[in-house]
Amino acid sequence: MNDVIDTVSTVNGETLHGPDEALSPEALRQRACTELLRQAAQEAGLLAADDPAPQAGVPSAAASAAIEALLDQALVLPEPDEAACRRHHAAHAGRYQVGERVRLRHILYAVTPGVDVNALRRRAEATLLEVRCHDGQQDGFGAVARRDSNCPSGAEGGELGWLGADDCAPEFAREVLGSAEVGVLPRLVHSRHGLHVVQVLERQAGAQPPFEAVRGAVAQALRQQTYVTALRQYLRLLAGRAALHGVDLDAADSPLLQ
Repeated sequence: MNDVIDTVSTVNGETLHGPDEALSPEALRQRACTELLRQAAQEAGLLAADDPAPQAGVPSAAASAAIEALLDQALVLPEPDEAACRRHHAAHAGRYQVGERVRLRHILYAVTPGVDVNALRRRAEATLLEVRCHDGQQDGFGAVARRDSNCPSGAEGGELGWLGADDCAPEFAREVLGSAEVGVLPRLVHSRHGLHVVQVLERQAGAQPPFEAVRGAVAQALRQQTYVTALRQYLRLLAGRAALHGVDLDAADSPLLQ
């Protein structure tokens, strides 16, 4: 599939974008998933048949409320039991450390409206390879950060200083905390801001609270996992029954689910 969608795509005949509106495949899949849920809410009698189509991918307030009601009815979400919580905690204990900090630098490739995400990812991956293969005789990471980073920290070589879990986006914290990795991470870190090439300079270990102190957080993490799995399955079911044109929901998980 092309990096940018340039043909009109539909879900059961409902268009997802204007003829002159260019969308990335990820944005198109997100719109398709929202439209599948909106139409399912109409079929379930939770939303008026004359509800207006989403504008620029944004559903009406009534549609958003109806979709939430639909998912409350359709998704079966069992409560995690004690054994499941303990297994998850044992496998991911590092996520629940208190007071852990890292000192790091990053090079940000920001995802902004209209950006070619696939081209941006290729550029970020090339940078990751460049800084990992640097000979170390000079500050290659800092030079690339000053050259490429879309973050103001680029002027300082990408330096972000010491960060804890409360100092950055949760998805970024999950990638950089809870491990022993030091140096340039061998993968791109994804966040709501874009794609990051990250260099961990130092780590300060946090305290590990007992399971009983973090059981609520563990249970919530498992609930979220269950919700995402159930939603993906439900969307696949809806997609299998729908007439889709110009959109491939099997190509990747929708951003709606991330």
